[in-house]
Amino acid sequence: MNWITNYVRPRINSIFSRREIPENLWVKCDDCGTMLFHREMSDNLNVCTNCGHHMNITPRERFQGLFDGGIFTEVEVPEPLSDPLHFRDQKKYPDRMKAAQKATGEKEAMLVATGEIGRTPIVAAAQDFSFMAGSMGMYVGNAIIAAAEKAVELRRPLVLFSAAGGARMQEGILSLMQMPRTTVAVQMLKEANLPYIVVLTHPTTGGVTASYAMLGDIQIAEPGALICFAGPRVIEQTIREKLPEGFQRAEYLLEHGMLDRVTDRRKLRDELVQIIRMLMHMPPPVAGDLPAPSAADTTPADPAPADQKS
Repeated sequence: MNWITNYVRPRINSIFSRREIPENLWVKCDDCGTMLFHREMSDNLNVCTNCGHHMNITPRERFQGLFDGGIFTEVEVPEPLSDPLHFRDQKKYPDRMKAAQKATGEKEAMLVATGEIGRTPIVAAAQDFSFMAGSMGMYVGNAIIAAAEKAVELRRPLVLFSAAGGARMQEGILSLMQMPRTTVAVQMLKEANLPYIVVLTHPTTGGVTASYAMLGDIQIAEPGALICFAGPRVIEQTIREKLPEGFQRAEYLLEHGMLDRVTDRRKLRDELVQIIRMLMHMPPPVAGDLPAPSAADTTPADPAPADQKS
């Protein structure tokens, strides 16, 4: 037995051999091309630390950064018919659904949850663009109705994060019917005098923009988000004219009065807390991890009568 060949050399090779590195450790910014470490990206809410470009973030990741301590309770959404039209293009609709569920780890394109942000209770709903482009189908309609009903039941505001390529073609007219259904759900909130705040993220297009995404009491958008019904390429091809710079982007829409705010994702949580507490007639948020002041602490004492003043 050759001790050097059988033991020493394999040992040296194991020490200096190239180790496999997971492929998802680094993320390339879509805008500036900077390579970003995955933990750095996660801590920065998927915002590029070099140029501030807002990249895609899943609803679950968003909620973990939004709710206090990352703690939230999912709201159950009624299941619609799985394949009402027996639709098939290059694949069967159920096969596309299974592929999307496997890729994202989620059941559908919208997540609804309850929890607190800055000790302020809310109901939140968020679309997942990575799930079939966040397309609006019957499940998304059911999710928004479930979110509105839960908000009315708990007397909480509803915060919705939109991100969609439009209606889901595999469900045809049933998908388009979600536009009036979700509009009725928003009306439920208005009749209950509860705030409905929409945060439009990149991209929000099609029937989503033509319904619940533009019906908020407060309309906020993330920087650089594309917000439109028909995309700029379709419009350019139709009118045969060059569109203005930044057309249909969040900053352009803010300048032309279609939005109330354009807010960086990293500052959005604090801004939502302030807006919600103002609309719900609650006292201002308390700095730090402290309980909100009671009514007795915030109500000024009655002035003493004039004859008792010294």
